[in-house]
Amino acid sequence: MTIEPRIREELHTLRDQVRHFQGGMVASVDGMVIAHDLPDIEPDGLAALTAAAIGVAKRLTDATGQGAFEESLTRGADGYIAAYSAGRRAVLTAVASPDTNVGRLHLQARRAAERIGALVDAQPRR
Repeated sequence: MTIEPRIREELHTLRDQVRHFQGGMVASVDGMVIAHDLPDIEPDGLAALTAAAIGVAKRLTDATGQGAFEESLTRGADGYIAAYSAGRRAVLTAVASPDTNVGRLHLQARRAAERIGALVDAQPRR
């Protein structure tokens, strides 16, 4: 049974919970799209970029003794891109406008990432 519909449901719930949430994606840590809700963003490219960014973030946390990677937030002139560890094998990427309440985004996305991580980690490896 595929977990994609359940992950899409989590992404839709996140959209309902966070005002100005523009879309989300779940990808494997090596950059393969699992599911997405990104109306105006190409998911394969974003998955690859997220994997690269997470690689740098992991090295940064290791080099500074801050423990395992958990999340990263990038703020651009037109909004936010946040990446959250989702279990051992996936990452949740969230895209939001500059009007987003970042605290609410973190709260809801962390919860979603935990649920998504449990779904992904429970699946046998392909």
